[in-house]
Amino acid sequence: MNLFLQFIFIFYMGCTLGWILELFFRRIVHGKWVNPGFLIGPYLPIYGFGLSALTVIYLLFKDSNLNPIIIILLMGLLMTVIELIGGLIGLKNNVRLWDYSDQWGNYKGLICPLFSAIWTVIGGIYYYFLAPYVFHSLDWFSKNLTFSYTLGIFTGFILIDLVYSSKLYIKIKDYAKENNITVKYEQFKMHIKDEQAKRKEKYSFLNPFKQTKSLKEYLADYKKERLNKKVIINK
Repeated sequence: MNLFLQFIFIFYMGCTLGWILELFFRRIVHGKWVNPGFLIGPYLPIYGFGLSALTVIYLLFKDSNLNPIIIILLMGLLMTVIELIGGLIGLKNNVRLWDYSDQWGNYKGLICPLFSAIWTVIGGIYYYFLAPYVFHSLDWFSKNLTFSYTLGIFTGFILIDLVYSSKLYIKIKDYAKENNITVKYEQFKMHIKDEQAKRKEKYSFLNPFKQTKSLKEYLADYKKERLNKKVIINK
């Protein structure tokens, strides 16, 4: 049970830190504050799995004679595989959670050499700098198991969020399949934000899909916008 709680604790740290990282990344790249990810809360499960995977690899090989460079490359590879699996699940349902289509050497716009290199660098940072802090946090947690109540609340929130967000996701997936389009999740969020700004209406950062217009109306507008852009490009 203690091992399971430690996993949840690492997962919690990864989800939260990953959300903060992606939040500022989108601000820098897009120039807008957009709530990243599939869920509406301030957490990204894919980073939770990522941090857990980095920790497992570190524990498996830290006392071995394996060259640290190989361990770091394994970390980068595993992070890329996690990213690919998450992206394929979305793409199978005509929903693109992220898009690397403009990056060299990309595979279906889901993974690419550039971001694989970034994950590898992150693996190196974890191996040489962050691992001691992660294990220090785990040591603190093992001595303060009452914090597990907080993890229980976190788990409850994320499960409720998962159910709610899955219902939205199904609606977006069904519309995308019916209209033979691929909805870019982050782009769709920014579309809603822009529409709200034009009408000078209040925008919900955490739940951008809950607005004055229905989800189907926003999807129809998004489809028109995508088609208009394609026409302009073809001209």
